Amino acid sequence: MTKKERYEKVIEYFLENRPDAETELIYANPYELAVAVILSAQCTDKRVNMITPAFFKRFPNTVSLASATPEEVIELIKSCSYPNNKARNLIGMAKALMEKFEGVMPSGFEDLLSLPGIGRKSANVISSVAFRKPAMAVDTHVFRVSARIGLTYRARNPYQTEMQLVKNIPEKYISIAHHWLILHGRYICQARKPKCGECGLTGVCKYYNHLKKD
Repeated sequence: MTKKERYEKVIEYFLENRPDAETELIYANPYELAVAVILSAQCTDKRVNMITPAFFKRFPNTVSLASATPEEVIELIKSCSYPNNKARNLIGMAKALMEKFEGVMPSGFEDLLSLPGIGRKSANVISSVAFRKPAMAVDTHVFRVSARIGLTYRARNPYQTEMQLVKNIPEKYISIAHHWLILHGRYICQARKPKCGECGLTGVCKYYNHLKKD
């Protein structure tokens, strides 16, 4: 099977089985998404969604968050991983938005990268989810699943994975493909015990077909 054929089969499968894939983070606008994304680092979406209702009630917008103290923020996010660092990043992000962008979340990738707490993966998530741009965010799920299926080859880091995926996935599917791979990794192609028996991609999956040969 050629690389092109594998990509075509994977896209065809997900279009049929996950046509409406989207983020599991709950948000109402780009500001709320950015907060949720910062909180989600090394933390489950389920936990983030438990934290954000009270957070957004206390800090409903950039203005209110920019004037918060670290102690106020930590109190609301303390059940999340690394609350001290995340509190600093959240307040720093809000202050940067006020100083540079009049309190409005920018849609430009480089502008997003300029915000505290927003790295390449997070900027791609916001670009893709909030602004519907063809951006491919690579988290641990995307990195693992892409390699296992055989969509990527010798990608040593998330950036290399991103570049290979963007090169081979048609632009109109890039945003949703990000969610396809995340959700597949979260519920089927799990790290320690992939559920190959429940997977509809075994026919094209390099990992599965290697197991069959052993």
